[in-house]
Amino acid sequence: MEALTGVSKQGIREQIWDYMESHDLADFPRPVHHRIPNFKGASRAAEHFPHLHAFSVARTIKVNPDAPQRNARFLVLESKKTLLVPTPRLRTGLFNKITPPPGATKDILRKCATSQGVRNFSVPVSLDSSVLVDLIVVGSVAVSEKGWRIGKGEGYADLEYAMMVSMGAVHEGTPVVTIVHDCQVVDIPEALLEDHDLTVDYIITPTRVIATGCARPKPTGIIWSKVSCEMLTKIPVLRSLREREKRAGKDVTLQAEPDSQCPAPGTIRRPQDIPQSRAGALGRSHSPLQGVDTQLAATVRVENLPSSARVRELKRALQELGAVPLRLTWQGPQHRAILHYADSAAARQAASRLQGLHLGANTLRVALGQQRDT
Repeated sequence: MEALTGVSKQGIREQIWDYMESHDLADFPRPVHHRIPNFKGASRAAEHFPHLHAFSVARTIKVNPDAPQRNARFLVLESKKTLLVPTPRLRTGLFNKITPPPGATKDILRKCATSQGVRNFSVPVSLDSSVLVDLIVVGSVAVSEKGWRIGKGEGYADLEYAMMVSMGAVHEGTPVVTIVHDCQVVDIPEALLEDHDLTVDYIITPTRVIATGCARPKPTGIIWSKVSCEMLTKIPVLRSLREREKRAGKDVTLQAEPDSQCPAPGTIRRPQDIPQSRAGALGRSHSPLQGVDTQLAATVRVENLPSSARVRELKRALQELGAVPLRLTWQGPQHRAILHYADSAAARQAASRLQGLHLGANTLRVALGQQRDT
């Protein structure tokens, strides 16, 4: 790949994404923008993974849930090691332990390693579990041979690692691996790195394995001054960790935000803690879809489906993107589908994940349901 000219993390991301799209280096889901790219040759690259000494001595391995690491997850299971996978966007906890059925064949293990398999064959790992992670696999958009890493910009890999440090699951010497396409290995100015950024010890590509020898210290825990009230609201396990560290006497002051009214540790109330009548009032007064039929507010319209599209293709895309609805209404002759979710928040999140999705040669149009179909 030609030399990068971006002087920011986002500039480097955009150049990697653009390059991979223009050179057709990615598999589904496309486009790769705003994702950890599912690059062509990802399965072949993962075949180098079991040859690492760090893999052979590890008993418990955490692998990110992105598509390019599917084969890495399978190889962990095939080697009869414990596989932990973070929950998408940390919504329901930190990670899950994959538990294949007794006597699982290779085909079943491969299913367990898919995003749907992770949902069907796993149990949550609580903060009180005395789990020790021996090896970590993270996704990357760009990485340098020195071990500097750039993710897709949401900070979840960095936060996952910091949370594992806080719960005692990892330590400074726990190796971190990333599996990427060769074009994703680029020079990254060290000046772009921040103290919360996770570095990597090994880079695996389809053609080589790079031991970075990175000496830059990894994060030593959660840097609360970089955590926003919005993050705290969205990630329940983060709230629990904050309450723990508050009780331990640590400074858990959050990122300063104008007019922020973020509650102190221990004062956040989950929806089930709010009386039903008051919860209903809160939902009405704060809903961004105020005035929209509540059933419609929980739907997403997917339009511009190709004439040749089949419902199974859309279902597969929804599974890969973590946007599986409660119900799907297929309207093939109208080249659209209606996705039904539990509430408006789930629908908004799904709509966000589906933006820019291609099915066949078509870019799908995605919008929250705002009117009744006639």
